[in-house]
Amino acid sequence: MNITCIIADDEPMALDLIEDYVNKTAFLELKGKFSNGLDALNFVNQNQVDLLFLDIQMPGLTGMEMSKMLINKNCRIIFTTAYDKYAVDGFKVDALDYLLKPFDYNEFLTAANKALEWFKLVKQADEKPQVAADYIFIKSDYKQIRIDFDDVYYFEGLKDYVKVWTKSRQRPLLTLMSLKTLEENLPADRFMRIHRSFIIALNAIEAIERNHVVINGEMIIVADKYKDIFNEFVEKRSI
Repeated sequence: MNITCIIADDEPMALDLIEDYVNKTAFLELKGKFSNGLDALNFVNQNQVDLLFLDIQMPGLTGMEMSKMLINKNCRIIFTTAYDKYAVDGFKVDALDYLLKPFDYNEFLTAANKALEWFKLVKQADEKPQVAADYIFIKSDYKQIRIDFDDVYYFEGLKDYVKVWTKSRQRPLLTLMSLKTLEENLPADRFMRIHRSFIIALNAIEAIERNHVVINGEMIIVADKYKDIFNEFVEKRSI
């Protein structure tokens, strides 16, 4: 999988160093490098770019200002800066990572790999076949039991078993199945894995509190591995 990227930094040495790091990274494809935010913004808004390596302090248009003016909301950002006081603001605009100068190639590669994992998750979600029906059958207590999608709160994985928590039953159904197998057979627009042990029904979310979702009064943590794609889902539906 290739990720197209650009670099924006007003320091020539930093620009050349990050370009060298990008060229060393097989899955990154450099589309351009810019010494100011305005030229970078114009390029990104007119071309397909997946990822920005973006300095925060630049003359004219800062990296933070530029990040809020992107037309392509699927374009992700890794901030690069010499000032760690910007870290909180960086994550407020949903940056994938934050590199504090001076950083070495190992630190750069860790951030780039984080971006790669994010784009892989997005691609898997886009390519997952959609289930036409509004229900599935699962085996439980020697029977095939119909589970309506609208009735589901969430699925909980327990080693080789899955608990199915529903609105119509006081106790969960237990079925011999892996959570991964179940995930592959659920419609991606209605269910999302947010933890290695939990797949939730998106329409059952009652509230989001920090890094947890509330479903039927239960607090379920959103694990770091799934946080970016979950935040993307929430951002698209927030007003």
